[in-house]
Amino acid sequence: MLVAAICLAADKPVSDDAISDQVRIKLSSDPVVKGGGLDADVKNGVVTLTGTVAEQRQKDKAGKIAKSVKGVKSVINNITVAKSGK
Repeated sequence: MLVAAICLAADKPVSDDAISDQVRIKLSSDPVVKGGGLDADVKNGVVTLTGTVAEQRQKDKAGKIAKSVKGVKSVINNITVAKSGK
């Protein structure tokens, strides 16, 4: 009975709220991204990332992390890279 419930649950679409939560958790726990200052807005499975990071590699990694979350259809990466030498 439990196996059937798990299989049925696996076929259900993931809600935007659940996607948003998972993206934020993964971003904030990643040692490269350190995504506490980033935001993820989700609409119909499309994740829009915003915020500022120090390096390009952080922006790139954030996009990859968001794409890896179940239910994500696409990612719009609007994260800006802070200019050095302030």
